[in-house]
Amino acid sequence: MKDKQSLTTSLIVLISGTFLLTQFVFPDLQSQLALFHGGNYANGYFPGVNTGQWYRLLTVALTHAGWLHLIFNMLALYSIGTPVEEYVGKFRFGIIFIGSLLGASAASLYFGPQNVYAVGASGAVYGVFGALLVIGKKAGANYQNIVGVIIVNLLMTFTISGIDWRAHVGGLVAGVVITYPLIFRKRT
Repeated sequence: MKDKQSLTTSLIVLISGTFLLTQFVFPDLQSQLALFHGGNYANGYFPGVNTGQWYRLLTVALTHAGWLHLIFNMLALYSIGTPVEEYVGKFRFGIIFIGSLLGASAASLYFGPQNVYAVGASGAVYGVFGALLVIGKKAGANYQNIVGVIIVNLLMTFTISGIDWRAHVGGLVAGVVITYPLIFRKRT
């Protein structure tokens, strides 16, 4: 029996709860939390990261484009987040998730269009995929299955319109880069 709730479960509750708030209680909240450059555009001034709203780099994970988007992201987070968290521990899992989310947001902002809102936790979820790729065999996972799932997800990323592939690739790379030194530090 677990003594405390896992961080993975806590993140799912927080993200899903915020989505419910944006759907039923505060409909304008999503636009205030979504990732957006912000600034002056032809049709007016819009606040965003470029105007000092740095919190959007993190709060983007609390927003989703609809029920299916939320459900797929939360199922993926639960199925891969749970074994990664069990292997690396809550603290390191938190570093991986937040670091991947920041990497995904940075890639989306840097490489993406200036005037489009980005939503979702999938960049961070891809970072957890990256972590699983690094720890796969050590955690007892089937490496071929991990690579297959990542390839299928990347294929969907690049073939379905409206998906921010920059965030997915940025999160995946960040997850690998962050996890490797957390797990394989040189012993002196």
